[in-house]
Amino acid sequence: MLPIALFALQAAAAPLATDIYLADLRVAQGRVSIGAPVNVTARPGYDNQPSFLPDGRAFLYTSVREDSQADIYRYDIDQKTSVRLTTTRESEYSPTPLPDGTGFSVVRVEADSTQRLWAFDLDGSRPRLVLDSIKPVGYHAWADARTLVLFVLGSPATLQIVDAASPSGRGEVIARDIGRSLQPVPGHPSVSFVQRDSAAGPWLDELDVRTHRISQLVKAPAGADFFVWTRAGIVLTASGTKLLQWDPRRGSEWEEVADFAAAGLTIITRPPVSQKGDRLAIVAVPAAR
Repeated sequence: MLPIALFALQAAAAPLATDIYLADLRVAQGRVSIGAPVNVTARPGYDNQPSFLPDGRAFLYTSVREDSQADIYRYDIDQKTSVRLTTTRESEYSPTPLPDGTGFSVVRVEADSTQRLWAFDLDGSRPRLVLDSIKPVGYHAWADARTLVLFVLGSPATLQIVDAASPSGRGEVIARDIGRSLQPVPGHPSVSFVQRDSAAGPWLDELDVRTHRISQLVKAPAGADFFVWTRAGIVLTASGTKLLQWDPRRGSEWEEVADFAAAGLTIITRPPVSQKGDRLAIVAVPAAR
């Protein structure tokens, strides 16, 4: 069986027809509320992996078009337009803004199928290798200006931490058998991830990137895969057509925020939040086009 992370990286071969929706997000008294979702990439094919730029006026995403090539696009929220940023023979996935705001990093599937971390300028120019020796990379997150946390494919997949500015660029294995979701925790030098356990089931954990200490947070709900944090410190995830929240300060269980079935959304997979905390992007399979 292929590692689960290869699902996204095989999109060009067998793309899932996903669209990206935008919705307003508000947090009041520890409760998240979501406005009506609007489909902003309504077309046949694979549009996925949105990541908001720091100013919140646009997001980057992966798209597979008629040429069956996975490239990075930018969607301008005010202009309601998409612009293609990469046009390469390789495939690029998981666009993530660089900490200094000068560009974005991607997982690139190279000509020989090697998966490594690369970076581009904001306009899609000047491709350069970020990490030479760590492969195959499935997913990544910037914990700070130079610290990367990686999901590295293997049996099992490993969580690795690496100093991107180090000449060696070697990763340190911190955990094994992890999920795909890696997300910086607002206001903390840490990244959350999913630790899988055959007996206890999957749990959302937090890795302190300075001390390398891991803290167990909350049991993951059934069907949940990706987890994101709001500026208010609330965790959001999706299960089926439902958006759920967990507030660590309240010590509550997972609570339903919204059910998007009535809006025609099925199989919600990713709910990233803008850095300003005012918008939510939702990746879903439309019930009908």
